[in-house]
Amino acid sequence: MPSVSLNKILLKGEVLSLLRGLITTTSPITIQDHKGKVLVSDLGIDKANEKDHELSSSVSDDGNADQTLKVPVLLEEEVLGWVIGTEQVEQVANFLNYVVKREFERKTLAADALDKYREISLLYTISSKMSDCLDVQAIGTLVIEEASRLIKSTSASVMLHNPHNNALEIVSAKGTAEGIKYSPMDANDGIAGYVFATGKPELVNDATQDPRYVINETESYAIICVPILTKDRTIGVVNISNSEPINYTSQDLKLFTALVTQASGAIENALLHENKLREERIKNNLERYLSPQVAQAVINQADQVSLTTSKRRIAMLFSDIRNFTTKCEELEPEDLVAYLNEYFTQMVDVIFNHQGTVNKFVGDMIVAMFGAPSAIADREYWAIAAAINMQKRMREIPITWIRENFITGIGISSGDVIVGNIGSPQHMDYTAIGDEMNIASRLQGLAQGGQILVTRSVYEATQANFQFREFGTLPVKGKKNLVEIFEVIY
Repeated sequence: MPSVSLNKILLKGEVLSLLRGLITTTSPITIQDHKGKVLVSDLGIDKANEKDHELSSSVSDDGNADQTLKVPVLLEEEVLGWVIGTEQVEQVANFLNYVVKREFERKTLAADALDKYREISLLYTISSKMSDCLDVQAIGTLVIEEASRLIKSTSASVMLHNPHNNALEIVSAKGTAEGIKYSPMDANDGIAGYVFATGKPELVNDATQDPRYVINETESYAIICVPILTKDRTIGVVNISNSEPINYTSQDLKLFTALVTQASGAIENALLHENKLREERIKNNLERYLSPQVAQAVINQADQVSLTTSKRRIAMLFSDIRNFTTKCEELEPEDLVAYLNEYFTQMVDVIFNHQGTVNKFVGDMIVAMFGAPSAIADREYWAIAAAINMQKRMREIPITWIRENFITGIGISSGDVIVGNIGSPQHMDYTAIGDEMNIASRLQGLAQGGQILVTRSVYEATQANFQFREFGTLPVKGKKNLVEIFEVIY
């Protein structure tokens, strides 16, 4: 609350002039401050008689002697001074009370305007500093540093909720809170837990008497705790506290809340950025071994994409280099590995570009799936399109030896198989099991170099898109009927 000095008011020339104009009596009137110091002694008396006047002899402490009156000058219930005399005392006191009240209102308005300016200036500064910051810890440090400059405190901390252990964990700390930085707090405990659960800020003076208060190394007398809110949830809290017996005000709460609100958006953006970077790192590592679809499925664990074992209708593609063993004898092992890596890189690129998933490499053989783990429309179409482009890509590989010697045969089948993670607890592969896998493998074995053979199910699903010629029939172990085979003309 702004303070008002009676002495400073009387030092203003216009106030005394008005008072002198107000007084009609020649009886002496004295104005004292609240400690009894005489501020004005010549009201109501003629200047010429001032030296003869001895006020002290006619005024007693109880104000009753010689019918002298002693009337207080008040600001609300606070005594700022006294008006002493025998006449027009209350009139002078009323005038001073009015002037004091006006001065108080003027100072209050000025203080409010200053607070607004400080708040706007603070938010502008914070906003500017946070605009390019995508580090949660740095933003948290900035928030508590700026808050500590404006609100007296011995401790401050930014706590974020960790859903894995349902705890509030300190990401930035200042003062005594640094001592408990690595001690997560249950998200349901304490004043911070209450603010996190309700999403409502709290101002608690004499906090040790609050039943929610949690005793730790950061003993606090007064606490302000404000939630970090996003559009749909609370992601943490920001605390500021003081171990000395002070009282935080509603203005402190308002300012701190505005500061945390400003920071909440920046913290949310920083968390999203960190999550995105983490997912990118995981995805990049996974994509060394898995197709983009499988890698993304591992990251998202989306409902429509499951790695658990289930029956699926998919198309599967087997591709193998003809006479690979013989070709191997012509090369040094190092050259062979280099050529294989180039070959696999080119083929996997084609498969991934046609929505396929590379199931495995078996020697020089490539096994790919279309329709798992994420279901796709026209899986047979994409399988044939991938096979055609794999054959065409072989003719474009920049290494002459590969173009001349890696001649592949491809077999494609489609139907219901079991797909999912299959293996032991120590090692699992995302793969497919079923007769259609065996049939596709058999077709690949029959195909000549550059040839693409498919089953009737693949042919019927794609005959409007590609040209075929009948190739013949194939006996398959465990099946009574022969399998009809078609060759893709491309």
